[in-house]
Amino acid sequence: MATRTPFEVISHTRKVCSLYKRMTRNLQAYYHDRAQFRYQAVLLRATFDKHKDEKDMIKATKLVQKGEDHLYSLLHYAPIKFPNSPGGVAYDRNVIIPDEAVDFWDPVEKAFYPKYFALREQRKKEFVELWQKKYGKVDPKEYEHHH
Repeated sequence: MATRTPFEVISHTRKVCSLYKRMTRNLQAYYHDRAQFRYQAVLLRATFDKHKDEKDMIKATKLVQKGEDHLYSLLHYAPIKFPNSPGGVAYDRNVIIPDEAVDFWDPVEKAFYPKYFALREQRKKEFVELWQKKYGKVDPKEYEHHH
């Protein structure tokens, strides 16, 4: 598994693609009408295509920096953020329901899945047996004494 270093070298191509994508998303925030947005996106793409064959890396790097500055000057006050992306309203809101919640189901609900609950009870019994085999049985008197 490759790990990312904090000072990763990013290729010029990736910088250009990232800039183009961020500029397009910024246009989306400004133009809610699909036709207007597409027109602006085509103009943006034409600007990028005009310089795509630039061989001089110094000039190409300056163009990217100029584009970054241009984007910064035109950033929308409320950029579009997808709900599950960083900064979105649902980012990192994964509710993990504990397994014990199934134990509190109503018997009528459990009756819909008889095989599942029969196997579940069997697995719970096996787990308790393994735990007792490894750690020994719990003395109820000792437990009451500590709590």
